[in-house]
Amino acid sequence: CKSESSSVEAAYKSFKGKVQVTGVAWNGSGGDMQDFVNENGLTFTNINDSAGEVFARFNVPYQPAWAFIAKDGIVTTRIGVLSDSDLEAELNRLASN
Repeated sequence: CKSESSSVEAAYKSFKGKVQVTGVAWNGSGGDMQDFVNENGLTFTNINDSAGEVFARFNVPYQPAWAFIAKDGIVTTRIGVLSDSDLEAELNRLASN
């Protein structure tokens, strides 16, 4: 998460109003997640999923992972770190739908 947080923040700012960005923390407490958000200056929505319900819903086995949800409800899941260009391509795809 730490290595990707600045890229996600930049993408969030670039695509604000075109796509919704939500970070999902699986491990740790809500306090740990909030500390991470504060320490990294994240302004996009972050939620704590310590029970793993969100991850289970999108069939995500571990972090880092991505679930891109199009307006029509179709979900594209990507497991692993995404490059800045791959993240931008996914967000451009969603913004154009």
